Amino acid sequence: MAKDAAEPVESEELQRVDSTFRNGSITAIGVVVGFSLGFLSRWSAVPGEWTRSDLVSVALITVGLALQVKALADLLLVSSLQFKRYNRSVRFFLTGLILVGLGVVLAVFADLLGMGGIVLQG
Repeated sequence: MAKDAAEPVESEELQRVDSTFRNGSITAIGVVVGFSLGFLSRWSAVPGEWTRSDLVSVALITVGLALQVKALADLLLVSSLQFKRYNRSVRFFLTGLILVGLGVVLAVFADLLGMGGIVLQG
């Protein structure tokens, strides 16, 4: 059945995400943020000298973590039920997740390849 021309078409801004779906996203993102914070906390507490590769990894993880926390904070707002805002928050989260992943992979490979030999002078 065709829509009547007099009926307003919902714009993307007016379309809404089901609150149950958003709540699941908040839970999943919260768990990942907790894991990322835990990893950074444990890794920074490991005794030893920091290297340049460690600083690059920490920078990637920190920026990624900041994006994840921003996404979580945005999703806690009632306005995040709008598709446009919800999708933007998910993009922030995914970008943060990729950056954290790159930082972790870089740290692991730097340790495996023995690139920890360049000790920072301080």
